[in-house]
Amino acid sequence: MLLQKRLRSKGAVLVEGAKWCGKTTTSMQIAKSILYMQDPATVRLNLELADINPGRLLKGETPRLIDEWQMAPKLWDAVRFEVDRRDEFGQFILTGSAVPADMSQIFHSGTGRISRILMRPMTLFESGESSGEVSLGELFRNGEDRSGTDTSDISGECDMDIEYLAYIICRGGWPRAVCCNPETEKDIALQQALDYCDAVASSDISRADNVDRNPERVRRLMRSYARGIGSQTKMTSIVADMSANDVDPLSIITVKSYICALKKIFVIEDSPSWNPNLRSKTAIRTSDTRYYTDPSIGTAALGLGPGDLVNDPETMGFFFENLCIRDLRVYAEANDGSVYHYRDKSGLECDAVVHLRNGSYGLIEIKLGGDRLVEEGAETLKRLEKSIDTGKMKLPSFKMVLTGIGPYAYRRKDGILVVPVGCLKNWVYGTGTGDDLKKFSDCS
Repeated sequence: MLLQKRLRSKGAVLVEGAKWCGKTTTSMQIAKSILYMQDPATVRLNLELADINPGRLLKGETPRLIDEWQMAPKLWDAVRFEVDRRDEFGQFILTGSAVPADMSQIFHSGTGRISRILMRPMTLFESGESSGEVSLGELFRNGEDRSGTDTSDISGECDMDIEYLAYIICRGGWPRAVCCNPETEKDIALQQALDYCDAVASSDISRADNVDRNPERVRRLMRSYARGIGSQTKMTSIVADMSANDVDPLSIITVKSYICALKKIFVIEDSPSWNPNLRSKTAIRTSDTRYYTDPSIGTAALGLGPGDLVNDPETMGFFFENLCIRDLRVYAEANDGSVYHYRDKSGLECDAVVHLRNGSYGLIEIKLGGDRLVEEGAETLKRLEKSIDTGKMKLPSFKMVLTGIGPYAYRRKDGILVVPVGCLKNWVYGTGTGDDLKKFSDCS
């Protein structure tokens, strides 16, 4: 597990991410002692001690878990100091679902002492809904020294139909939702994302920076953002969309402050642009592509259910893209990589570029399924590869069309991979079965 690996090399690890994604439950499986900052019985005492004697809160068997540490930002410097004093790895785990509202209380970045992990809702591999027969890490290893002629075989089988895919898009990767039986508790599973959105609008966004915000305006923003999923929608367009149903005039500055607050609590996670060396001087679009941390946030914001997506394949395609980006981010980070989006002035666009720290990269087009869409994705990938200046950078380790509906993972004659998202995983280790599920959620 990534958390265990980081604890072996740093004195403390910060696990941050959206509420309900399993940060505390995952960390508890490693921690030897726990401090719950939000415990109603001790919250006042905890805050007082954090202010006058923070070292007292750090006493306990290690690694010691400090849950929702951002309630008392002074704990950050106290942890950093204690790590220096003890001079040992694996001392503390900090978990938080928001960036501290008052950053002025933090005087040291924690560099060299505190490692950061961004935890997201569960991927299909973690929930056991991906067979894991195609490893992203293995694709990079096979293509590491390739010269454009890699013919390594891949194989995998996926029996996911469009109705179930629509369901898991709307359900999302929230551990409590994943634990629900899709046969008998589907309504309970789908309710989790709706409740999450309500909590964000009514209270969580205001706690991000201690600024009171209009809950209805937050809901309008989240709906507008959902309508722009997978695009580079301009801020002016979002403002205009929100203003259509707002009595008071809205400014770009106001909307930006709302978006910034949503990012602080890990609701929104846009995809940055990829900037490769090209053969031509084509201008590359640098705007971020808009995504939610989990696709279910977008469908819940719009009030869409699985049936709505099945009846509107175009809309479903955008939210399926958000699901794939969520999973690819987790798989990429497990391989020391990041996920980007590419678009240039000519309109050439690639949904996902997974770029590793060593310079290797893979090009991925995301398509809901069907021969026509797969062929379109393959042609896009070939056009993009031809535009890259391979005299200045590597050839892609692989080119992949990532699909939602499709029975098999295979390599086409032109070398392009076609892989259902229900076959993908991060690396060659693990099974993607119940054992992995238990690591990330408490279903008892």
